[in-house]
Amino acid sequence: MGNKKTVQVSEPVVRLKNVHSMGVIGDPGCEGLGTYNMKVYAGALEESSRDDITLIVGDLVPAGTGRHYQTIQELTESLAGNPVYSLRGNHDTGAYTEYFGLKNYALLTDDFAVVVLDNAVRSFEEEGLLLLKQVLSMEEVERAIIAFHIPVPNHFILNCVSDEEFTRLKSAYAPWKSKVKYLLCGHVHSRFEDQVDGIPLICTGGGGAMIEDVSKDIRACDVEHHVVHFYMEEGRLVHRVADLAEDCYKREREDGILHRKLEETVQGELLAHFKYLMFADRAERRGMDRIATLFRALAASEYYHARSFYSILDQPAPFMESVSTYVPGEKFEYGYFYQMASEYAKDHNSPLAEQAYTGAAMAEKVHAALLEQAADMENFAEGTVYVCPVCGFVMAGDSVPERCPVCGGPKKQFEEYGGCGKTE
Repeated sequence: MGNKKTVQVSEPVVRLKNVHSMGVIGDPGCEGLGTYNMKVYAGALEESSRDDITLIVGDLVPAGTGRHYQTIQELTESLAGNPVYSLRGNHDTGAYTEYFGLKNYALLTDDFAVVVLDNAVRSFEEEGLLLLKQVLSMEEVERAIIAFHIPVPNHFILNCVSDEEFTRLKSAYAPWKSKVKYLLCGHVHSRFEDQVDGIPLICTGGGGAMIEDVSKDIRACDVEHHVVHFYMEEGRLVHRVADLAEDCYKREREDGILHRKLEETVQGELLAHFKYLMFADRAERRGMDRIATLFRALAASEYYHARSFYSILDQPAPFMESVSTYVPGEKFEYGYFYQMASEYAKDHNSPLAEQAYTGAAMAEKVHAALLEQAADMENFAEGTVYVCPVCGFVMAGDSVPERCPVCGGPKKQFEEYGGCGKTE
């Protein structure tokens, strides 16, 4: 295998010397391998490199084609700081074994064993259960983690294998249950911990996929992308969850030349996005609906390009603290910059520029007020926001005026966000 970081497992029992800790990453690629998602995976690999090995608990790719596996393998080779093992998730079909090897195997370290079982199709393979029995019966194995993709039945979610399948697993480890220190899984794009059959269950799916609401008790806003570390402490196998910062990966933006090129690219993509939207509006007004649809689709594509490039540079605050960081920019615009620009335009007989700056300043003031309210996300009460499509003025609340206070545009044209309108 040489110095390759992505390990293709060829033996059912792999003995690893000088390995005392393991980082675990869940579900990095099932929603696609675009830059926006892969930035999280890159940060997860950096965090996991603190350990001696890394285990990815499934869904490396969105679909099991060779092209996708090649992409994730090349990214992992470039970014990983330690050997990376994996197990098969429900998205990891097709060519999985060609790139990552056996679907059922065991890692025997100096301190603990990790038994990897394939349950990607919601059932445990018999060869995996036989391997589990073999490993747990070894005298040298005192502590074991049983890892698989789809959760076993638990107290939090229903998206799991059947009770019958869990019974098969329990029957396999029952004679050596005291050795099983953790059950470990992915699949769910979140994180939770539970006790099943008296054993700690850790479910981790925060290595790249967008975090989701999975129940009333496990909300997306309460869970960060993360890595789970396993290690020995005072003779016990323990774990620690490390949340990933929103700016978890920094390599490219620390290259001065590349940083500037990325900024220029973002500006170019956003300008193309804006130009296409403007032309779509013109086409729609002339009754050319198909042309308008095409240009809106192209505009969306340019936005997603810009998002990919900008995500490499972005250094946001933690999510629950982030809204307030946008307020100073809005206040600067309406309190200083737009006012100064409006006065300059007036002094230089440029009435359209003066009008645009004056109207935008009025909207930016509302932006700042709404953002200050929204900084307390849990208690933000405005359910519906209206935007005038003529000048961009923003109005919130249950009732709005019949005409825009800035440009006089009619209420019937207002774009509604929330309520029965748009939910973007």
